[in-house]
This record gives sequence, structure tokens and C-alpha cells, in this order.
Amino acid sequence: MRESGANTSVLLVEDSLPLATLYREYLDAKGYDVVHAASGKDALLALGEARFQLVLLDLSLPDMHGFEVLRFINEKAIDVAVVVVTANDSASVAMDAVHLGAVDFLTKPIDASRLLVTVNNVLKQHRLEDMLDSYQQCYEREQFEGLVGASPVMQGVYRVIESAASSRASIFITGESGTGKELCAEAVHRLSDRAGQAFLTINCAAIPRDLMESEIFGHVKGAFTGAHSERDGAATLADGGTLFLDELCEMDLDLQSKLLRFIQSGTFQKVGSSVSQQVDIRFVCATNRDPLEEVRAGRFREDLYYRLHVIPLRLPPLRERGGDCLLIARKLLQDICARENKAFQGFSKEVEAIMRAYPWPGNVRELENVIMNMVVLGEGEQLTVEMLPESLHAILQKGVVDTQGSSPAARTRPAASAAEREDQEISPCGWRRSASSSAPSPSAAATCRRRRRCWRSVPRPCTASARPGKRRRWTRCLAKCPAICFAFCEANCLRRGNAARRAPREIPAGYSVCLNKFIYFSCLSWMDKACEGTGILLRAPA
Repeated sequence: MRESGANTSVLLVEDSLPLATLYREYLDAKGYDVVHAASGKDALLALGEARFQLVLLDLSLPDMHGFEVLRFINEKAIDVAVVVVTANDSASVAMDAVHLGAVDFLTKPIDASRLLVTVNNVLKQHRLEDMLDSYQQCYEREQFEGLVGASPVMQGVYRVIESAASSRASIFITGESGTGKELCAEAVHRLSDRAGQAFLTINCAAIPRDLMESEIFGHVKGAFTGAHSERDGAATLADGGTLFLDELCEMDLDLQSKLLRFIQSGTFQKVGSSVSQQVDIRFVCATNRDPLEEVRAGRFREDLYYRLHVIPLRLPPLRERGGDCLLIARKLLQDICARENKAFQGFSKEVEAIMRAYPWPGNVRELENVIMNMVVLGEGEQLTVEMLPESLHAILQKGVVDTQGSSPAARTRPAASAAEREDQEISPCGWRRSASSSAPSPSAAATCRRRRRCWRSVPRPCTASARPGKRRRWTRCLAKCPAICFAFCEANCLRRGNAARRAPREIPAGYSVCLNKFIYFSCLSWMDKACEGTGILLRAPA
């Protein structure tokens, strides 16, 4: 960061000419461009006519108090740092100056080193604030060319659009249905140098196969049955502008070859004509499929893929965009209320929680449908849970949506049944965990190592006649880690074998085991001691 005052303008507001001359010499020596104002009126005129990075403001002026200049700067929202200079070192004066927007306070007399250090520090801070504001404007935008979203993934989308808009390269947009691919294509066109020219959209999935070639290239009179007059296609109409091919992967393979030649050469022939036409078009394509998978499946030409897939741009689904859901919902609510002449001001907290938790498989299109339904059928100033559509109510009643703030992956997982929840509370060895258990689970590798160490310390076979020394070693090993207790039970107590002596229901299904009674009668107290304080409750099978 610069330490010199090169290209830095400073407004010095000082009524004392000797002091003003002295301060000016200090600043001139460091390269600052200093403008002197001897009164408050001169200072206001200078602030209105020129732009300064710093103002050195004396509070005791002949025609007004320095605070009046500060108030003028605040009212006009002038972007300048102000350092107050005064002979009064009162704390109340300093507080008032800071409250009015001053960033520092100097008390006369002021030596050269103190003045220069203060000016340099204030200018550095001001530059950092400008950089932060610029960063926030570029990378923390809630709206961008019709797109709404402040999440990091959307900031990345905005940057790609800005970088690619000025290029002639083709852009291939991918994303689920309802994520805003057409809005993205329109943003690319508006930011390009073709913004004043035509932007045409062709939905390759909506136009019949027999008419697609005519829609793109046009036709001459009599080219086919029903062609009663000559007609220009999108290629002619979009000359100089942008052609957006939506759902491109739905296009027929035969037409893909003609499109490839058109993209490569920029020339085409109308249907039924032998005359070639030259046009200048920027291509933007979109699909809700994986284009590479379509190439592998033989439904999309590989050479066309590489011709169009120059700048890939993926639009994330709504479930991956965090808090963007509420930003979009509020914008949609505002637009729908204006269109439907309704007075809704927002959503209840319960509805907002549901919106954040619901995965929105239909993305923004589904969100807009739900809000439209609530606005049209509801009345009041706030959208509440009772106004949600019946289809969403049914999903909520099934317990699919967790409104308590769980992770997105967990939100789409069906709720566990009572039997499944009961099985989840049972450890792998068959002992039940208490509902309040909060002990951290060891990693698989750590558990495996402990299990091997424990196994070497366990008397075999596990009988009451085991040597006391072995049992003491086993006790110490179990007391070190509750996980070893469960590992021991799994390895030593639950053995495959006698079908007549299967473990009781509390041991999860899949275990064909035989319970060694010695573990319960002789070792349960050791296990309880090992698990003490961990929240794990050991209970003998019935």
C-alpha cells in the first residue's frame, strides 16, 4: 500500500495562516496535493467543486463551527476521511467529532511526525474501506441482471457471466429444470457488446422435429406443404445478436449435423433454397441433462458438444443455495402481490423455516407456484402455515421435511420408524445405549486397533476359571475406553452357532449369536464402570 502522498488530494481547513503554511510544508514534502481553505464557507465551496481523499478540519473557524462542515459532509454523503484539529483536548469535543463522522482527532500544537503518521494511517484505512466496499459490490451481490441470490455458489456464477459476456465464445449452461437457465442467458446477452441487438430463444423440446429446421433456418415459398410464403428463421433474425438454444440435447441427430456446419462456418441455407447466407451470431445453449452422458449414449454429437461446450456454466439447484431460497421467495412475493393487487408483507417464521428445510425438487418454478397459490387464495398481511398448498401439507405430515435446521442431505431422508429408531439405539454388540448418550464415536481405524489390543488381553475361552492376572489386564483395558467394551462383546460374547440359544430381540437383526452368560454375571459391573460418565446405559438382555 502506498506511503507517499502521490495523487492524494488533501483539503486543509485552517483560519490561521502561519499554521496553515506550516502544515502545508509538512504535507508538500511527502507529495500530497494540498488545497487551503481559510473559512468554513471556502471549505464548503471546495468540497462541492472537487474530490478530496482527506480533510484536515480546524473546529474554530471565523464564520462557523467546524461541526457545520462535518454535518455538510454527512448530508451530501461525500466520500472523504476527516481528521479534526483543535486546541481543545476535551473528551466531549472528541466524542462529538467522532459521532459526526471524524475518523481521528489531533490537538494543537502538532509536530510534523505526528501529523504525517496520522494522515498516512487515515488514508490507508480509507483505502481499505474502499477496497472492502468494492469487494462487497462485486462478490456479495444479492441480485445480478435479473438473477437473485447471495450464496457463494451464485457469486461464482455471476463472475463467470461477467467474464464470458464480452467474448464471442459459446456458453453451455447446465442445470435442473427451474433453476433459471434462460435468465442466465439473457444476462450474458445484456452484458455483451451485442446488448442492442436481437436475443432469440428456441426451445428444442417444444418444437416438432419436422418444423425445427424451418424454425432455425427459415424456408422459401413452396419448400414443403403449407409453406405459402417465404419466412425468415431465427438465424436470420438473430444476425448480430444472440441465439439461445434451450434444451439442446432434445434436438434430432440429423439436424445436429446441420447446426454444427452452421456454427463452424456462420453460413446457412433456408429450407428449399440453394442460396447461402452469412450471419454473425453468438450461441448460448442450455440443457437439464448431462451433455457428456448424452454423448456417451449416442444421443448427442461429440463434435457439436466440443464446438458449443467452450464455457461451461452450471446453475445450482435451489437446495444447494442456502439462504437464497428466502431471498427469491421475498422477491417473488413482492412481484406477485403487485400483479395480483394483494397486501402481503412477508412470511411467518414457521413458513420461512419450512422453505429453508424443503428441498424444492422443482426449484424456483415450484417455489413460485407455491407462493402464487398462497397469495391468490389467502388474505391478510402475512403468509402462514395454514395457507400452504395441500400438496406441501401432505409432505410435511409424512415427516419428510425437517424444519429444525438439519443438513440438506438429512432433509430429504424419510423419517425413521419406531422400530428403526429402536434398532439405532442398540450398539453393535447388543447392548442398548441411553437416549441421552452423547459420547463421541471413535473412528473405524481407532476402534479396529483397540479391538486387536483388547483381544490379545482377553482370556480364551471366556470362563470363570480364567486366571486372575488375565482378568485384571482385561479390566484395565475395558476401563480405558468404552468402545473396547463393545468391541469385546462383539468379538467374544456374540458367537455364531446354537440356533436354539439365539440372542433376544434387543440385538439387531442379522446377528446369529449365542450370548455367553459369564459376561453378564461376572463382568457387567466392569462394563458399567468403563462406561460411567459417557451417557451409555448397559442393560442385560431379558
